[in-house]
Parts: sequence; C-alpha cells; structure tokens
Amino acid sequence: MSEEKNYNKKLKNFNPAKAVETGRKYFSESSFFAKMGRYAMLLGSKIAYYSFLLYYTFKSPKTPKKDKLTIAGALGYLIFPADVIPDFIPVVGFADDSLAIIYAIYSVVSHIDESIKAKAHVSMVKYFGENFSKADIDERFMVDESKEDDEENRSQAQ
Repeated sequence: MSEEKNYNKKLKNFNPAKAVETGRKYFSESSFFAKMGRYAMLLGSKIAYYSFLLYYTFKSPKTPKKDKLTIAGALGYLIFPADVIPDFIPVVGFADDSLAIIYAIYSVVSHIDESIKAKAHVSMVKYFGENFSKADIDERFMVDESKEDDEENRSQAQ
C-alpha cells in the first residue's frame, strides 16, 4: 500500500471526538501560541481562525467547563507532536488537526460571541496581515462589521 493511501485510510478512520479526548493533556497557552507562530500559514486562514476562536472561547468565563474540555482537547491535538498523520507530510499533514478543530468549533458555536470573534480577528491580522483570506470561513464565525468598534476586545488579543 502506498504511503499516500495509508494516510488516506488513517484519515478516513480518524475519530475527531477521540482525538479531542486524547489532546486535552497536551494543551497549554504557551504551546498553542508557539505552534501558531510556526504553523499558522501552513494551517491556512480557516483553520488558524477557527483555532483562535477556540482559544478565546476557552478563555471566556462564560464558556462552560464541559465545552472548555472539548476546546482544550482540540487545541491539544493541534499541539500534539505525534498526530495520526504527521504535520510534516505535504498536503494531508494537517488534515487530522483540521478535523479536530472543526469538530470542536461546531460543538461550541453557541459560546462564540462578538468579543471572541473580534479577538480572533486581531490575532489573524497579527499572523496573516490585514487582508487574510476569509473565503472558506463560515459566516457565523466572522466579526459583524457593524459591531467591530469594540477596542477593548481588540487590545486584549494576542
């Protein structure tokens, strides 16, 4: 079996819920920002933005503990160095990480408010520049331009 077929099979059998559970023990803020610093561009703007949304949702005191565990697991899996598909594999290297992030983002969507979106947006500008691609990002997760004046949230983003 070719290496690409082997990775495709692993990806097909990938269970994002189990990955989130496994990843919890690897999550830390410093590791998250270190990983984003090294790999944000390779992750692409959609997964990087969703990762920042998850991070700021995790930091919110309004987010229930159960959902924080889901987020910690997804971000921990992103940080975890021994993925199902290693990150250095071209094209498919971040596919498993992406599935874990997408699973988590849609699990906690009800806790993502405008302040969280604004902080994630500021982080994206920091890592990608002002005109980062928003093409594949679900509209529900984008900053509402009419509510974008919240300077306090912008200044708190890393």
